[in-house]
Amino acid sequence: MGEESPLNGKAVLVVDDETDVLDTVEEMLPMCAVQKASDFDTALGLLRHNTYDLVILDIMGVRGFDLLQQAVARGFVTIMLTAHAATTEALRTSIKLGAASFLPKDYMAELKEVLEEILSGKGTRFWWQKSFDRTNEYFTKRLGSDWKEKDAFFKEFEKSLKGN
Repeated sequence: MGEESPLNGKAVLVVDDETDVLDTVEEMLPMCAVQKASDFDTALGLLRHNTYDLVILDIMGVRGFDLLQQAVARGFVTIMLTAHAATTEALRTSIKLGAASFLPKDYMAELKEVLEEILSGKGTRFWWQKSFDRTNEYFTKRLGSDWKEKDAFFKEFEKSLKGN
């Protein structure tokens, strides 16, 4: 018998302007109480009037960084899930604004695993190291194997994750 998921019964808000993404995430998380929003105003209202264990945000089309600031200010663990904005600048901004993880939609099949890792209680350093490990191939294919070394922010951030 398998171990019970830490996602069981969790309240999750998913924000994306693509309804197929909203539906897919909801299908991936049948053990959660999922609320969906497809635009900034709806999402902002939900963030202001509800409590969530996890918030999953797209960036483009829904003003994801503005929503990230609101979610983090309310103390909600927030994950960025994006396609077109899967850039190092978006990754940097997500880190600086307090996201718990950054997942390109190419890795959406791993979302449940990412959320379970985040709920493991191991903390921010663990979450981001796992996020960097998971997405390194994605950014390496697009930017070269030295993408982190070429950018002082990522070089220092990764160093801090390793406790150096």
